[in-house]
Amino acid sequence: MTSRPAPLKFLAPAWFAVVMGLTGLALAWHRAVPAMGEMAGGVALVVAMAAAFVFVALAVFSLARARRFPEAFREDFAHPVRHPFVAAIPISLILLATAAVALAGATTAASAAWWAGSLAQLLVTAWVVAKWWRGNQPGGLAWASLTPALVVPVVGNVLVPLAGVPLGFVEWSAAQFAVGLFFWPLVQALILVRLATQGSWPERLQPAVFIFVAPPSVVGLALAQFGAPPLLAWGAWGIALFSLLAAFTQLRRILALPFGVPHWAMSFPLAAFAALTLRLGPPGSAIAGLGILALAGASLVILVLAIATAKGLRDGTLLAPEPVAAIQPVAP
Repeated sequence: MTSRPAPLKFLAPAWFAVVMGLTGLALAWHRAVPAMGEMAGGVALVVAMAAAFVFVALAVFSLARARRFPEAFREDFAHPVRHPFVAAIPISLILLATAAVALAGATTAASAAWWAGSLAQLLVTAWVVAKWWRGNQPGGLAWASLTPALVVPVVGNVLVPLAGVPLGFVEWSAAQFAVGLFFWPLVQALILVRLATQGSWPERLQPAVFIFVAPPSVVGLALAQFGAPPLLAWGAWGIALFSLLAAFTQLRRILALPFGVPHWAMSFPLAAFAALTLRLGPPGSAIAGLGILALAGASLVILVLAIATAKGLRDGTLLAPEPVAAIQPVAP
């Protein structure tokens, strides 16, 4: 009888997507306060505290994993598909700082978390892009790495202004925001080329199509934070809405999949879209009503994901080896 591998070995950085989803939901509920009253603020606080608890737990267990299973830790950084999820760690810090500023105001702790997350995110972006310069050499830009997950490390910089502007770091926020804005269309083009020439990514990653909703949603929120003309934020909302409708076309395939951590890729984009919709809609307007509907949908999805995660951890189906997907080369 063979013993089951230690679950800790399989605690990959992608698990920090749980923190991203929870903090995104907290920010969306905070945006709902003008339309729904202080009850929404209370929900936002509870969800943000849950996100902080999950972050601390994941950080502690991830450090233990790095010490106990250093080879697994190094493999995450070298893996052609999994390495972009390393950025979920600094992005979680940025989002926690954003939630802290939104709910408690600018504090020294929020500034420290924001700076740590922002600088780490910039370093991760440089590390990922440096892989591209290797071309078709080992560890370089491979077709397998061109999945929606690539949005996380290179476009995730657009999150920086959400807390950076109210904290007073406007110039740095604008600079890092521009990095994400520059790479957003580039990454989408690369992924479309991959789809046209090599086919889709492994089926278990299909929930990641919702990641395409996140960049325009966050860009719209950041533009509003910078005080840009409202029509620019509305334009970003239009792209986010179209991306959401496109992602919904894959919903049947996603629902047919067994639950896994990649399903959490749906959480933050849905919450970000709800937050932008609520940000643009004054209370009582039709767009505010749509925002409340989007918030309800995001809350329901994240609740289902949380229940499925608890069940998967209990049953031992999550912290387990991933199925190996065969990569079929396309004939020239």
